[in-house]
Amino acid sequence: MKKTKVLYDREFVIGQVDKRIYGSFLEHMGRAIYTGIYEPDHPQADEMGFRKDVLELVRQLNVPIVRYPGGNFVSGYNWEDGVGPKEKRPRRLELAWRAIETNEVGVNEFIEWAKRANTSVMMTVNLGTRGIDAARNLVEYCNFPGGTYYSDLRRQHGYEQPHNIKVWCLGNEMDGDWQIGHKTAHEYGRIARETAKVMKWIDPTIKLVAAGSSGPKMPTFPEWEAIVLDHTYDLVDYVSLHVYYGNPEKDTKNFVAKSLEMEEFIKTVISTIDYVKAKKRSKKVVNISFDEWNVWYHAHLEGKDQKAEPWAQIRAIAEEDYVFEDAILVGCMLIALLKHCDRVKMACMAQLVNVIAPITTVKGGIAYRQVIYYPFMHAANYGHGVALLPKVNSPKYDSKDFTDVPYIETVATYNEEKDEITVFAVNRDLEEEMQVEFKLDGFEGFEVVEHIVYESDDIYKGNTAEKPDNVVPHKGGNSKIEGNVLTSILPKFSWNVIRLKKKEN
Repeated sequence: MKKTKVLYDREFVIGQVDKRIYGSFLEHMGRAIYTGIYEPDHPQADEMGFRKDVLELVRQLNVPIVRYPGGNFVSGYNWEDGVGPKEKRPRRLELAWRAIETNEVGVNEFIEWAKRANTSVMMTVNLGTRGIDAARNLVEYCNFPGGTYYSDLRRQHGYEQPHNIKVWCLGNEMDGDWQIGHKTAHEYGRIARETAKVMKWIDPTIKLVAAGSSGPKMPTFPEWEAIVLDHTYDLVDYVSLHVYYGNPEKDTKNFVAKSLEMEEFIKTVISTIDYVKAKKRSKKVVNISFDEWNVWYHAHLEGKDQKAEPWAQIRAIAEEDYVFEDAILVGCMLIALLKHCDRVKMACMAQLVNVIAPITTVKGGIAYRQVIYYPFMHAANYGHGVALLPKVNSPKYDSKDFTDVPYIETVATYNEEKDEITVFAVNRDLEEEMQVEFKLDGFEGFEVVEHIVYESDDIYKGNTAEKPDNVVPHKGGNSKIEGNVLTSILPKFSWNVIRLKKKEN
């Protein structure tokens, strides 16, 4: 049996885990909103039309923040279309995803949904077709108590108290020429600065996210970040990162190593942020909001997207039927985020329901968990406190795009309040189980509470409406602790969650 040694030390702390690192995203795209979270004629719809079965699955994920309403959608969106009496709301051509937008769900409805889902809202403003004026009016509508035109309009719409949205994104992917109102870095930097200025004049307590590059392969990356921050550094609090990975060539060893690229992406943006900080002689630290990340390629590769008729009211696109190997990469990506939690303070798995999502609904029928649901749920529920720096001595392999890929990917969190340690570990090896010896320096008197294992006899197996529990985790993991040495057997190609708690005297 192959063996790996990992050292964790109570004093070797990466940083505090901000719970918002386990955020998600809902865009007016495909069936994310309509027949996703909102389906008024569904048997489980509540009085506002929200599906209670979906709400329950979201609550189990323990998502602390959800980005809304886009995404590419927001760059052509007039927020005023989605407030006030529903019968007066306009139907619009939605150009980003080529659908008809009915505007049945808008700002107020989404905030109501978020309350029911036990989450908060990260609101995005349109810096594509609109700008300063629309953004300042939306902040006034959402956050100002009353006595002004837009705050009183909110009250007329039935919301006496302000929504107090605390996190706002300054547009979306403005470096992409697919974006409505695509801009150069200087153009975006200028409009983002002026918009940020007036938004914070209205509500100085809000935090702002500048739109970073749409991905590390963009030709302008990372110059885009440097120029945008040169304009906005003193006014923004976060820079956004987006990345999606696919495996169209069915090269699993290369695919599950792509979290290493994600880590390099994070490191490069941190370096760029800190370069601008040094250039400006600033003491302010700008952090990262990794507000779109996931696996995304199945629906297009399999031709499902191409079959979706344009200009339908509900256009089913980007509906990924995830397979088990996707769940392994998602686990590795979660570990990557935690390994950089000193600077990655928010992140959003994109998206939450139906569209590249951990939850899928059947119109009029069930809602079920895709295979990627489980690693996310485990991390969001157990990965709190501080992240501990892993020192890993693992066998390695080479793949098409990567060299020295460790078979074992791991990070641990220590929750001092609960006196609990959670070890997250992926075994990338497709053929063999791995014995891993975790040395936990500074941690005495702990016992194993459970060892959750997520594995599958077929890496291309997933969950479906017909078989919603086809691939589920089990608690039969093999872990034992003697003193401060935890020895675990990690099955081949598996996601593992090993939970330890201090013994009671």
